[in-house]
Amino acid sequence: MVKKILGIILPALILSLSIGGFVYLRASRPEQPGAQIDERVWRVEAITAQPGVLTPTLTLYGQLQTPEVFRASAPVTSRVDRVLVREGEWVDQGQLLITLDSRDFLPELEQSKAEVAELEAQLSSEAIRYQADLEALKYERRLLELSRQGVDRVSQLQKKKLGSDSALDEARQLLARQSLSLTSREQSIADHPSRRQALEAKLQRARARVDESELDLERSQIYAPYAGILARVEVAEGNRVKENDALLSLYDPASLELRARIPAPHVQELQQTLAGGGQLQGELVLGADRVKVRLVRLAGQAEPSGIDAFFQIEVDGPTHYPLREGQSLKFDINRAPQESAVAVPFSAVYSGERVYTLQEGRIQGIAVALLGTFRDESGTERLVVRSPKLRSGDQLVVTHLPNAVDGLRAEVVATQ
Repeated sequence: MVKKILGIILPALILSLSIGGFVYLRASRPEQPGAQIDERVWRVEAITAQPGVLTPTLTLYGQLQTPEVFRASAPVTSRVDRVLVREGEWVDQGQLLITLDSRDFLPELEQSKAEVAELEAQLSSEAIRYQADLEALKYERRLLELSRQGVDRVSQLQKKKLGSDSALDEARQLLARQSLSLTSREQSIADHPSRRQALEAKLQRARARVDESELDLERSQIYAPYAGILARVEVAEGNRVKENDALLSLYDPASLELRARIPAPHVQELQQTLAGGGQLQGELVLGADRVKVRLVRLAGQAEPSGIDAFFQIEVDGPTHYPLREGQSLKFDINRAPQESAVAVPFSAVYSGERVYTLQEGRIQGIAVALLGTFRDESGTERLVVRSPKLRSGDQLVVTHLPNAVDGLRAEVVATQ
C-alpha cells in the first residue's frame, strides 16, 4: 500500500520541484540592458526666406508664324524655263527667282494686238463711211426732188393726153426707189453712233486682252518683292504648270510672330493687365542670348482651354537669329508683380502647396500659395510661393525628403 502511494506522490513531487527550480532560476537571472534607439537626423540644405516683390513668369510654347507670305503662281498654262533659287535660301529684293517659257505667252499677245489693229481699221472705215453717207445724203435728196418733179411732169402730160400710163408708172417707180434709197441713207447715218460705240467697245476689250497678255508675259518672270527666305519651291525646270499652280512662297523673317496658347486660368489676369494699359513682355532663349518678346494682340476667338496670343520677337535684324516659319519655341512672359513672395527651388515644394522650415532642429510644414515661376539672375527657374506664416529669416528646407512630416529631425549642412 505504501509503495503504491509513493509511486503516485514521488513523480508529482519531482515534477513540482523541477518547475519550481525553473521558475526560481528565471526570476533570479540578471536583467539584460535594453537596446538604445537613436533618432535619425536628416542632413538637408536650406535657404533663408526673404519675402519681397517678385514678378512671376508664365512659360509658354509657341510656333513661329507670319501673316505676310508671298505666294507666286503661274499666270497661264506654261512650261518652267529656269529655277534660279533653292528652298531655304535668302534672296534680295528684286532678285529673279523663276522664269516661265515666253513662247507660251507671246502667241496670245500677238493675237490680241492683231485684234486691236483690226478693230482700229474698222473704226477708221466707219468714220469714212459716215462722211461718205453725209455727202451722198445731199445727192439723194436732190434726186428725190427730181423724181417728184418727173412724176408731176408726166402727170401733166397725161392730163393733156400727151403721155401714156406706162410712162407715169415708170416715173412713180423711180420716185419710190429714190425715196427708199434716201431712207436707207438716213438710217445708215442714224446708226453711225451705235456702230461706232460697238466697235469702240470691242476695241476696248481687245486692248484689255493686250494688257492682260502683256501682264501675263511680265509675270512669267518671278522676282522677289522684298528680301526674305524662300519657304518652298514647288517646281523644277521643265515642269508643265497649269494656271494658278503654286510656284514658290517667300516670307520676311521680320514679320515672324510667335503664336502661343494662354492657359484659361491666366487669361483674365493678362486681359486685366492689357485693359489697364500695361504691356506684357517676356524673354526667349536663342542659343546663348536672351531675346525680348512683346505681346502684340490676342486672337479673335477663345476656346475652353484658353486663347491664342501673338508675340513679336524684338531682334536687331532679320538675319541675326536663325528663325524659321513653323519653328517651335519655349519662352517666358512676365506676369503682374506679387508682394510678400519668396522664390524657392522646385525641390522645396511638396504637392504644389507645402514647404518646410527648420525650427529648433525639427522641420515644420507651412501651407503656401503657388504664384508661378521666376528666373533668378543666373537664369535658374524657381517657384514663387507666398504664405503669411513665412517670415524673413526663416530657414526653408530645399532638400526634398521622401518622408517629410512635421517634427522630423534635421540639420543644415549647406545654405544656398
